[in-house]
Amino acid sequence: MHQEVVMAGAGGDGIMMIGQLLAHAAVLEGKNIVWFPSYGPESRGGPADCTVILSTDEIGSPIASTPDVLIALNQMQLDKHAPTVRREGLILLNCSLAVPPKDRDDCRVISIPASEIAEKAGAVKATNMVMLGCYAAVAKPVTLESIIKALPEVLPAHRHNLLPVNELALQRGAEMGVG
Repeated sequence: MHQEVVMAGAGGDGIMMIGQLLAHAAVLEGKNIVWFPSYGPESRGGPADCTVILSTDEIGSPIASTPDVLIALNQMQLDKHAPTVRREGLILLNCSLAVPPKDRDDCRVISIPASEIAEKAGAVKATNMVMLGCYAAVAKPVTLESIIKALPEVLPAHRHNLLPVNELALQRGAEMGVG
């Protein structure tokens, strides 16, 4: 198993958080992992993305020039990264803030209203968790149970009051991925 994922959104969307969460879950399952963040100087609102590479074998390079998967939280990041996804790859997008690319019929494209689902789960800030839950259900890089188990390790202690809403958002996203 070898999967290269680009997660992209804006600063403050929790892109780095879900990248770290996926990385921790992969470690819990004994997989090799690379987590490579990239963001601008803005603390909120500027472009933010991270690359996560998961593998049962050694990972030769932290660069994913043609990722297997793109998780896009907004239109700007979808437009930027969708052309790089490999043929027959997977594009997951938050259709609350983005419309599917018209020129990627060579990929599986899944649109989910992640912002609305997160809001119904209790916090629109959990949009990132909805997207991660959907990705876990569709691509199966790690189990949802491993992600939930890693959540208290990654979420800062002063935010542990948000564990229930984040778990619910992950589960709702997973339901979208298997539905």
